[in-house]
Amino acid sequence: MFSEYLANLKQALEQTKVDIQGATVTIDQGLAHYMGQIWTAQQRGHRTFFIGNGGSAGICTHSANDYSKNGGLRCMALHDGAVLTCLGNDFGFEYIFSKQIEFHALKGDVLIAISSSGCSKDILNAVTQAKAQGLFVISFSGFGEENPLRKMGDLNFYIPSQEYGFVELGHQIIIHSALDMKESLLKEFSS
Repeated sequence: MFSEYLANLKQALEQTKVDIQGATVTIDQGLAHYMGQIWTAQQRGHRTFFIGNGGSAGICTHSANDYSKNGGLRCMALHDGAVLTCLGNDFGFEYIFSKQIEFHALKGDVLIAISSSGCSKDILNAVTQAKAQGLFVISFSGFGEENPLRKMGDLNFYIPSQEYGFVELGHQIIIHSALDMKESLLKEFSS
């Protein structure tokens, strides 16, 4: 039973689709571009922001912490509870992340937007705001192949699965593996 679960997760990961501004690339090329963009932003004094809901928010908080502590990268998750409830109350839940991008992000920053469905209004609004402000947007999605988030990023990772667990685990594995392979990915990016 467990070995079948792992086999299905492995299959979902192996079928991950990656595109850079509409052009399909391999997962290795996507990971090199992913880490290269974060590193380039870092070297220019910029930050990387993570956003997501529910389990994706957990991935964001964990990843931002690991990227900062273990990777020496200026990253943060935009998930402070008081801020989210304030902005949700004042502007509407669908603007909890776009307002934070508007208030805090600068041209040249990176936004990592994670949504299993790729249809969460608050995530889509944040990506629209980020693009308008000149951020480099990286998306992680799953479920429907035609989900709107998958088409919005400059770099998009898509897990072709309808299972929340596989999509969320896939996103976490991809994001964490990029940090673990940071040095080799940066060499690939610069070559």
